[in-house]
Amino acid sequence: MSERGRLFVAELIGTLILVVGGPGTAVLATSTFDPAGNVGRLGVALAFGLSLLCAAYAIGSISGCHINPAVTVGLWIAGKTRADEIPWYVGGQVVGGLLGGLTIFLIANSVAGFSAKATGFASNGFGSHSPSASPGGLGGFGIGAAIATEIVFTALFIFVIASTSRRSMPVGFTGLTVGLMLTLIHLITIPIDNTSVNPARSLSTAVFQRSWALSQLWVFIVFPLIGGLLGGLVWKALVPPHDDVAPATRTPISPEAETDQGL
Repeated sequence: MSERGRLFVAELIGTLILVVGGPGTAVLATSTFDPAGNVGRLGVALAFGLSLLCAAYAIGSISGCHINPAVTVGLWIAGKTRADEIPWYVGGQVVGGLLGGLTIFLIANSVAGFSAKATGFASNGFGSHSPSASPGGLGGFGIGAAIATEIVFTALFIFVIASTSRRSMPVGFTGLTVGLMLTLIHLITIPIDNTSVNPARSLSTAVFQRSWALSQLWVFIVFPLIGGLLGGLVWKALVPPHDDVAPATRTPISPEAETDQGL
């Protein structure tokens, strides 16, 4: 298989893992199907972080495990991903996300009475579709809060990811670091807009919700990408040159991966 083909397939598999693990938990392991076994928002946040951690150690030495267009864009602006590889990264992420969403949909839709449209299908949203919106209670977080959330937290996420490529970063800790960061982001932002920070993740559920999620999807594509660019720029401006790994498309997460890349 060609090098670009390997990138595409690795990102496809990694994004599939993230979507079936994260949104899959939100759809299948919460009150829709099993109120007594509802894992709650803490469980969903952990599911996203654990999914990313597992994907990082599975495909990190192949593609760097971006599994997120905002990460790819952020690492490109930071000088760690080549421009000619971006379509292969993003293509694999989109296809993998859609396959993950389809997997969840087919499982959930096998239960009589299930409706992705009615339940929201773990989609991102704001206003009346913010998770904090409740009938007779407080209104949900508006579009301004969603925009600020996606820019700031995506930027912080990319900043942390880029920082794991420092020479002073202990080898093998990348997966743990980025997994915990994604968990933290979800703990903070699920109540706001159900946490995107990843356009591929947002697309993977919106296409099956087929209603308001599609009309609001643009927010969760545009602003995570902006946040990714900002995170990459800030990291590039702050990191000491002597502590930066030479530009590359894959960040080593194990001694074996480091040897494979000749770093």
